[in-house]
Amino acid sequence: MSPDLLRLDLLVPALMYCALLWWVGRGFSWIAKLTTAVVTLVLIVVVVLVERGWH
Repeated sequence: MSPDLLRLDLLVPALMYCALLWWVGRGFSWIAKLTTAVVTLVLIVVVVLVERGWH
């Protein structure tokens, strides 16, 4: 497996985010969980794009 496919600096925070979303969102409806996940993923993509200089 190439090093780019298994990036622990990206994989570990993503897994931690999923666990945190599950723990915090136990009382949330599925729509609220999905909305929270989508908003967070969009923010992550924006931060990565800004860090890489929009390439």
